[in-house]
Amino acid sequence: MTKLTMSYNGFKTNDMFGPKPVEVGKEYDVQITELSRKGDGIARVERFVCFIKNGKVGQNVRVKITQVGNRFATGEIVSDSAESNQGQTESAPASADESAKASTE
Repeated sequence: MTKLTMSYNGFKTNDMFGPKPVEVGKEYDVQITELSRKGDGIARVERFVCFIKNGKVGQNVRVKITQVGNRFATGEIVSDSAESNQGQTESAPASADESAKASTE
């Protein structure tokens, strides 16, 4: 029998049992939506709260999870998603140009 522990925003949670949507050492793309009392950014992965060191509201970032608890996780910013997306879009046309040159030769 599973015991549901508390109600949060109308949803029953089962924080003491079951798998968490994040794992230590893995990276996730998240959006910082709030600031904590300590000044860390707050993001959510499948409604699971993640405190992100030095995060600012509105940032879209890639984070690495450093610790997972029963009710929340902590993590740090690995890269700004906007920067990494620009790098990918800039490299894509260069690759297309190279493949076009190779096909014409």
